Amino acid sequence: MTASKAPPIMGAVKTSYLFALLAVIAGTAGGILLERFILHRLRAVAERTRWQGDEVVISSLRGVTTLWLTLLGVYVALTLVQMPPRVYGLALKALLVLAVLSATLFLSRLAAGFLDLHLRSFRDVIPPTSLLKNLSRLAIFTLGGLILLQTLGISITPALTALGIGGLAVALALQEPLANLFSGLHILLSKQIRPGDYVKLETGEEGYVVDISWRNTTIRQLPNNVVVVPNSKLASIIVTNYYLPQQEMSVLVQVGVSYDSDLEKVERVTIEVAKEVLREVPGGVPEFEPFIRYHTFDDFSINFTVILRAREFVDQYLLKHEFIKRLHKRYQQEGIEIPFPIRTIYMRNQG
Repeated sequence: MTASKAPPIMGAVKTSYLFALLAVIAGTAGGILLERFILHRLRAVAERTRWQGDEVVISSLRGVTTLWLTLLGVYVALTLVQMPPRVYGLALKALLVLAVLSATLFLSRLAAGFLDLHLRSFRDVIPPTSLLKNLSRLAIFTLGGLILLQTLGISITPALTALGIGGLAVALALQEPLANLFSGLHILLSKQIRPGDYVKLETGEEGYVVDISWRNTTIRQLPNNVVVVPNSKLASIIVTNYYLPQQEMSVLVQVGVSYDSDLEKVERVTIEVAKEVLREVPGGVPEFEPFIRYHTFDDFSINFTVILRAREFVDQYLLKHEFIKRLHKRYQQEGIEIPFPIRTIYMRNQG
């Protein structure tokens, strides 16, 4: 009689395992299809809307939805399969851990995305950098870890107490990283150096500020090299920011003409060429009125400075290039001489 009931029981067990496996496969397949088709279409729709927050939400869901639906399938499978209560409890805790971690990952992406979106609107107040985004992620992961510990029944009070007592030791051990972190925050809040600015360090390195992270500031030089400067070092050296108080800057070009030149004519011709350059060359400020200032009776020439105006630091190179070429050609047409260095030697007869 017992033998006759065994096959139905074994068949029911096999059926439950089969349904459990199908639940896991269905959850995983549903997550993959959701990401590849539905989220892909939603992303295309979100790109056509004005509000950029929907793009942040959809990007934050990338990879997480598949995991969530897979976890749902595993949970359904656990309810279909009979197992010892201890094993069932451990499996549920494992699912809970994965669910909390995935939710924390989603929220950290969401917080970083909305923070970056918000900072773009207040770029003049706080520039968007990876430092602030990483701090927001760290805060979310810390909160998620505390929630996970509390959910698992682990008291976080002793951990917080131990963390408070050991805070001084941790601060001493991490003195240099913390110095870089707070120096980075100081640089951001002072707004003296911002991503996109062209700066020159007192050690000679110069270039565009690419990013300010929790540890260092990245500067891209004009030859496309990257200079990495610790934030604590950057906060303690002299830095010239060519984008403050504004990006436009004066461009000074030194010129010399012979003593036989008509200085009024030289000034008129030079200003005409300068206006032409500022009007036609990219990077010039056509509204600016260029001018010259004579300043030196040199050994072989009368020297003066031509003052032009560039939209930003790197524009000066093309302006100088075109100005010198055009000025040299115009001086030749007008008969204005740019003298060679001359030395007059007097020989005294000792006889």
